[in-house]
Amino acid sequence: MDWKTLTSLEDWENTVAASQEASIIVFKHSTRCSVSRMALKLTERHWDLPSDVQAYLLDLLNHRDVSNAIAADLGVEHASPQLLCIRNSKCVFSANHGNIDPVDVKPYL
Repeated sequence: MDWKTLTSLEDWENTVAASQEASIIVFKHSTRCSVSRMALKLTERHWDLPSDVQAYLLDLLNHRDVSNAIAADLGVEHASPQLLCIRNSKCVFSANHGNIDPVDVKPYL
């Protein structure tokens, strides 16, 4: 799986703009959390979604401002870990903690 990283508010704005063309996946990850680490590994292991889907990884401990912007812009309460599917600048799917399974996001792409 080829993650693009979100490290700035400009990256986030570009990601939202890209969601106008195609569905975008964002994984909000806490590098200090074992649940987040397990959810990330599960997502990577079970990822069999179309290759044209852009997937973004956010290290929310180092980029909390981006995480806050995501929550505010999408109207989705912050969680960690969290998997979001964004299309046309709106969150169409959200899962967090033990509910993260990349298979569940397929119908929203």
